[in-house]
Amino acid sequence: MSTANIDATIVAIAADRITDALRTGQPVEPVRTLLGGGGIALAYAVQEELTRRRLATGAVVVGRKIGLTSPAVQQQLGVDQPDFGVLFADMDVSGVVEVPSRRLLQPKAEAEIAFVLKHDLAEGDLDDAQIRAAVDYAVAALEIVDSRIADWDITITDTVADNASSGLFVLADEQLTLADFEPAEVTMRMYADDVLVSEGNGAACLGDPLNALVWLARTAREFGNPLQAGQIVLSGALGPMAPTPPGTRIRAEIGPLGSVLANFSPKEGQ
Repeated sequence: MSTANIDATIVAIAADRITDALRTGQPVEPVRTLLGGGGIALAYAVQEELTRRRLATGAVVVGRKIGLTSPAVQQQLGVDQPDFGVLFADMDVSGVVEVPSRRLLQPKAEAEIAFVLKHDLAEGDLDDAQIRAAVDYAVAALEIVDSRIADWDITITDTVADNASSGLFVLADEQLTLADFEPAEVTMRMYADDVLVSEGNGAACLGDPLNALVWLARTAREFGNPLQAGQIVLSGALGPMAPTPPGTRIRAEIGPLGSVLANFSPKEGQ
């Protein structure tokens, strides 16, 4: 990404605002008022600054997440492409007895396909065939999105700056290769406390979750930080997201990948 015309002072102030939300546990005002006409490029600069700060404290990057894969959400935010955020190791809460609600401000859950890579995606045409060959396996996943912006009052610049509204994620155990299934053909049903709250399919994610992965591979390379072997990619929601207040039990069934579960800790004693 070009850093021309990026105001480092504005970037730092916006990053400080989001950092304050993380430190205090209280959502903050949108950062779009700070970024002005800087657009998505300036928002990604804020995201990069927040990533730099996290890395300086010892955080480890384990992959990326793709957001805004739904045409309806793109239209709502006035954009014509997805966005991405960074996944850190401490965001992975797979296998925990309870997802720690104390780490979240205003969380919602999305059911997705997660791809794990076996090859770097730094060279070549990054076409469909190369992307398919780079996928080691896929699993059912829950992305627990969260916003540090009060009341989810976001535009594209707010969510990009806020690490694409990332929170935590849960990966299921069952692994399938792309020889075993077609991501575009999966079906999804997500339940909150056994009540159906979301349903969809692979086509809801840019027509095919692999299309989202192609977009990310090319975009990440353009930003100078290409995808690497071993990284996890959350490819985007297969249906609407649902709120997950403390005490909620979320179960998503993604056929044929199986089920993925998350139990959110209660408010007290969390």
